[in-house]
Amino acid sequence: MQFIVMGYDGTDEEAIDRRLRAREEHLQVVEKRVAAGEHLYGAAILNDQGKMIGSIMVVDYPSREELDNWLKVEPYVVGEVWQKIEIKPCQVPPIFMK
Repeated sequence: MQFIVMGYDGTDEEAIDRRLRAREEHLQVVEKRVAAGEHLYGAAILNDQGKMIGSIMVVDYPSREELDNWLKVEPYVVGEVWQKIEIKPCQVPPIFMK
């Protein structure tokens, strides 16, 4: 089952520092999950000034429970980068899955 995950960073003064501290580990985890076919797409969410304020990911897990298990160990969650997370089921058309 595919999902859109929108993780919004905190707005406090330390928010960007938390993101930068967790970024390398986050990217390593994403690389492994892309190779496993679990993460399909991702992007940083930017504000009008081009500053990173969150992330969006399209993921593919057999169930919501397995997605939740990933979130328990996701560096941006563990490192308190994402302060708000929205998850919606979605379906990526086959043309984008090539």
